[in-house]
Amino acid sequence: MRVDIWSDVVCPFCYIGKKRLEAAAQQVGIELEVHWHSFELDPEAPPRQEISNSERLAQKYGRSLAEVEEMQRNIAAMAKEEGIDFNWENANSGNTFNAHRIIHLAQSKGLGSEAKEAFFYSYMTQGLPIGERETIEDVASRIGLNPVEVDDVLNSDEFADFVKFDQEVAREQLKVTGVPFFVFDQRVALAGAQPREVFVQVLEKASETIQNDISAEPNAVCNDESCETPDAK
Repeated sequence: MRVDIWSDVVCPFCYIGKKRLEAAAQQVGIELEVHWHSFELDPEAPPRQEISNSERLAQKYGRSLAEVEEMQRNIAAMAKEEGIDFNWENANSGNTFNAHRIIHLAQSKGLGSEAKEAFFYSYMTQGLPIGERETIEDVASRIGLNPVEVDDVLNSDEFADFVKFDQEVAREQLKVTGVPFFVFDQRVALAGAQPREVFVQVLEKASETIQNDISAEPNAVCNDESCETPDAK
C-alpha cells in the first residue's frame, strides 16, 4: 500500500508515528510503499543551535523552561513505548533543509525509509547536531549512499525544488498545519502520531475497495506553536 508521509527529522512525534505505522502494518500483514515528503518546522533555524534544545523550545513556544522540560519528559516516555530512546537533554536541533535534500537523494535510490530512520536516530538518540554537514555526511555514509554524490548534492541546489514542492503541496493543497501527516492510498488522510490501533483501522479500511471515510482527531503533532503530548496542559 502506498503511504505518503510529511514530516521533519527533528519532530519526535514523526519518529513515534513512523514506528507505530510500521508496527500496525506488520500486525495486519500489509506491505507499505512509503513516500517521504519534506516539512520544515523551522526553515530559519541555523545549522546548529547555540542554546539547549529546551531553552530554544521555551523561547519558541513562550513557555517556562520547567514546562518545556516536563513536555520533553512526556514525549520521551511516549517514545520509549515504541522502542525509541529519546535523549531530549542532548538533542541539538538545527536547520533541516539539507537533511531533507539527502532524504530525497536516498529515496531516489530506494533508501528513503533508511535515511529517515537514520536521521531520526542521529537527532533523537545520539544527540548529533542535525543541521551540520558532518552529521549529514555521517548519516548518508551509514545507509550506503555514495559520498561523491552526497557532496555533489550538498555543494549544489540539487533536490531543493523537491523540498519546496513538498511543502507547497502540504500547506496549499492538503492544508497541513502540523506533522506527521499521512495519506494512505492517495485518498485517506490522517494527522498526528495516532495510537497504533488507529493506524490498524486506517490500513484495513484503506485496503478495502469501499471508499469509507475514516475520521480521527489530530493527535500528537509538531507545528509552529507547540510540540507536546495531547494530554499536556
